[in-house]
Amino acid sequence: MDAFTPARIVKDALEKAAERVADLVTPPVPGAPGSAPPELDPPTEPQGPLPRKPDQASPDTRTATGAETGAGPEAREQQGAYLTTATGTRLHDTDHSLKAGARGPTLLQDHHLREKITHFDHERIPERVVHARGAGVHGVFVGYGNAAQVCKAGFLAEGATTPAFVRFSTVVGSRGSADTVRDTRGFAAKLYTSEGNFDLVGNNIPVFFIQDGIKFPDIIHAAKPHPDREIPQAQSAHDTFWDFVSQHTEATHHVLWQMSDRAVPRSYRMMEGFGVHTFRLVNAEGGTTLAKFHWKPRLGVHSLLWEEAQLISGIDPDFHRRDLFDAIEAGAFPQWELGIQVLPDTPEQTFEGIDLLDPTKLVPEELAPVQPVGMLTLNRNTTNYFAETEQVAFHTGHLPPGIDVTDDPLLHARLFSYLDTQLSRLAGPNFNQIPVNRPHAPVNDMLRDGAHQHAVHSGVAPYKPNTLDGGCPFQAGIDAGAFVDVAATVAASVKERRSPATFADHFSQASLFYRSLTAVERDHVIRAFTFELGKCYEQVIKERQLRVLANVDTELCAQVAKGLGLPAPEATEPPLEVVPSPALSQLGNAWPTDGRVIGIVVDADDPDSLSALHALRRTITSADMTPLVIAARGGELADGLVAQRTFLTARSVEFDTILLAAAPPPAPDALPSLDDRAGAPAATVDPRVVLMLQEAYRHGKAIGAWGGGEAALLEARVPPGAPGVVVGNDPDDVFTEVTRLLTLHRVWERFTAPAR
Repeated sequence: MDAFTPARIVKDALEKAAERVADLVTPPVPGAPGSAPPELDPPTEPQGPLPRKPDQASPDTRTATGAETGAGPEAREQQGAYLTTATGTRLHDTDHSLKAGARGPTLLQDHHLREKITHFDHERIPERVVHARGAGVHGVFVGYGNAAQVCKAGFLAEGATTPAFVRFSTVVGSRGSADTVRDTRGFAAKLYTSEGNFDLVGNNIPVFFIQDGIKFPDIIHAAKPHPDREIPQAQSAHDTFWDFVSQHTEATHHVLWQMSDRAVPRSYRMMEGFGVHTFRLVNAEGGTTLAKFHWKPRLGVHSLLWEEAQLISGIDPDFHRRDLFDAIEAGAFPQWELGIQVLPDTPEQTFEGIDLLDPTKLVPEELAPVQPVGMLTLNRNTTNYFAETEQVAFHTGHLPPGIDVTDDPLLHARLFSYLDTQLSRLAGPNFNQIPVNRPHAPVNDMLRDGAHQHAVHSGVAPYKPNTLDGGCPFQAGIDAGAFVDVAATVAASVKERRSPATFADHFSQASLFYRSLTAVERDHVIRAFTFELGKCYEQVIKERQLRVLANVDTELCAQVAKGLGLPAPEATEPPLEVVPSPALSQLGNAWPTDGRVIGIVVDADDPDSLSALHALRRTITSADMTPLVIAARGGELADGLVAQRTFLTARSVEFDTILLAAAPPPAPDALPSLDDRAGAPAATVDPRVVLMLQEAYRHGKAIGAWGGGEAALLEARVPPGAPGVVVGNDPDDVFTEVTRLLTLHRVWERFTAPAR
């Protein structure tokens, strides 16, 4: 039986539940702010800092030059039970400035006031120009050992275990923007290999807007908020973005991806990652191949619906961060397989007619299968967001022996830009000495001084050649594991500002992507273009973009034009016939359900609806999912059962599925509907529960009910026999069927693409 069929996944979940259920008396709910619950009254007896939470980790305690210290992770944390100055002097008061009398002026000699305020005034560093909104976590990468034929990098060896730090992000928004906006997502992985750091700095989309790095400021300036009003935030639905991409047609392929479901992922855990560029791999014999990197999520690639994404932006703007952190805290560790598409290293650097140096092109997996070479597991949250996630510094030039760059013009600009940006963000050239950036390999770089120098260098001769330091450091040969730039042949040429002719095809792969999608996914793309262009003020920008879409697909252009109330233009370059790539669609497979969030609606005053919940919650938790009880009021309901959400605080978009143990009547804080005031029959089910069910049904989510729960379905006008609506007498049987539906992410039968 295939490992990812619905039946296999459900069977595995139930077997796992049987193994763990005996150990779980009260399943924990992730999200506790501290490592110990606080007391009602403030403590009075001094005690040291509390330990970190079990799900947290921090960078290895390495020196600035990569040496192991042997110190535990607490060595960098706060020390002692008493408040001190930055230099360790104990303080007896931090609530009052030093004054000349209680009502007198504050004195200049108050060194504690000045230290505290000065440090506060300088707490912030410049946020990233792009990828400012991010979430980072720790993990480990384990190599499979099957890549040696093409790559000698040590971290890919069989069983090689490499610590990792991964940062996910949106591109356009500021640090304070929402997680679920329509945007490209960053997928940046730092692997602390024994041969030096390897930073694979990619995205969740395999292609980019531009072919040449000199255009990067242009696309970002166009996508950012309008400079006069600084709106809209974190959106591409505005005039400057579409003004640019409607003229800069090499962006068309990426734009199609950004208008697809890929731009609104359900979770960072369910997001594919791509290295975007073509890299050159080197094996132990010096042989070379070209390759593209892929991160394949074990949970599959899943997305939000656009309506869900908009609701979540207001209800929980931290949705993706919270989902990632909670899953790790709950033990549902996200995993990705690192895969490579191996391509011949030919002088032309093309494959099946695809220019491998063009970052707006992908290689369909049907032509070059993705070969798994290792597994990444994210298993610890950060201890301090600023120290780790905000200060982590990625660089496309951080490469281990065995991986080299190609002549991709966008990649070359990134090799300059990433290093340059750290100088301003992290206040100098020593950013690699910040704990989260420190390598796990010995460092002897002859780089000296500079702001925030943490290393204490010995010797007198930081230059080559030298004899005063005994010739150290020595240059390494290939046999000593040195990184050696591949001696690639450069064809005779002249200096000129232009791109190769193969870069001129801007539409064929956009057509390939669109026609590889299912009817439901294509409908989402049409709606996305219609929404985004509908937000533009200038009519000519809409008309110009329709001309671009006419060159991609006739149906796409016609339907978007119809939604905008504009005529569909004729193509200037008739769309080419393409062979669809099924691998580009997100639908059609079944996937594990780890980390899914289950909402359970109960009647707090009905003992029958609460009786089976202890066992059900243990079963759900044992399957690596998170159960959240939703009731009219918070706190303890009965027999130690606690409601984590109330009808006031819960919304359907927080849950992957909703289970109904009851049909709770309107709670005292429920607002009467307009229909009630007009004399309609009084509601028998709390209207907020009805709203949750209607939204969940509209969004294609599985719904389960038992006991009195069926009455709530009827009041919400959700047909009990509809696809994905499970009604039964036994909660475990209902949950088993709901789990099977969850492996498919949504009940896709409810989505029928409109007739065109």
